Amino acid sequence: MITIEAGWLSTFFRLAVIGLELAGTLTILVGAALATILFAKRARAGDRTEAYSAFRSALGRSILLGLEFLVAGDIVKSLVINPTLDDLIVLAGLVLVRTFLSISLGVEINGHWPWEETRMAREKARLASDGSSPKTDSAPRGGTPTVK
Repeated sequence: MITIEAGWLSTFFRLAVIGLELAGTLTILVGAALATILFAKRARAGDRTEAYSAFRSALGRSILLGLEFLVAGDIVKSLVINPTLDDLIVLAGLVLVRTFLSISLGVEINGHWPWEETRMAREKARLASDGSSPKTDSAPRGGTPTVK
């Protein structure tokens, strides 16, 4: 009975990895297609600069979400299915690359470093309670103005 359950669990985890990898790939492809369609509509309707900024933001978000699925699949594959030292080293490399991409895409999308979120939220709340409006810079490359 132990071999039957082990065989069933192995099959389940292999299918889970395939599902996660497929979900990640489809998320990136569908997100890229939708971002491109929205870009084309917005570019025809008006300002191409704003359309481009929205395109980069939507594309970056779909890449980030797809990478989350792909890394989840790699984690299951490396830790559950085939836990060798080589696989763990590859997983560590993938997590480092994904972390770098996540931070850099987050900066491109949001226009600020991830660790500035708390400071910016506090400043926005303080300004809202004072009744004054925040000063903003012109939109950085990501398209979102930063609050001072």
